[in-house]
Amino acid sequence: MTANMLPQTPSQTVGPYFAYGITAAQYGYDWNQLAGGVLVRDDTPGTRIRLEGRVLDGNGQPINDAVVEIWQADAAGAYPGEAAFADQTAFHGYGRFGTGTLPGNLYRFDTVKPGAADGAPHLNLVVMMRGLLIHAYTRVYFADEAAANATDPVLALVPEARRGTLIAGKTETPAGIVYKLDIHMQGPDETVFFDF
Repeated sequence: MTANMLPQTPSQTVGPYFAYGITAAQYGYDWNQLAGGVLVRDDTPGTRIRLEGRVLDGNGQPINDAVVEIWQADAAGAYPGEAAFADQTAFHGYGRFGTGTLPGNLYRFDTVKPGAADGAPHLNLVVMMRGLLIHAYTRVYFADEAAANATDPVLALVPEARRGTLIAGKTETPAGIVYKLDIHMQGPDETVFFDF
């Protein structure tokens, strides 16, 4: 079989079909998802934060069936290893959320603020959605980490005028710290995406 005759893999096939299995909550299914929007337990060390935002199309309209995933270091700046995933009570640093789950088509993650692992504190973020043949990869940095952001080697690769598309604004609320960042898939405010 030649390369031209090989079938497409799921990441090369247009369609939101994947969301039924990996973001069951957004479709009202009563089975558990492998990962969700809450990454922490009561005993997880670190400063609790919430990250939320919307995934917007080129016209600035919210996309109601995108899937957003994050992967992050823990509060000490270490990425969870294989042993952490074997322990269901450990911090895994991985979450997944469907934008059709909440009113306003928000994605939302309750987690801990990551420590500096390989530059400024950040979250790795992936977007999957209909019409997107390959996942879109980006990072989320924090507005209150200006000094660390200024020396981050990855952020330094981004033109200065576009760095704001990766920086989540901070709000103190009675419920805790909330960082907000909308992900623009296209348009004049398009989020910076990275090749992997």
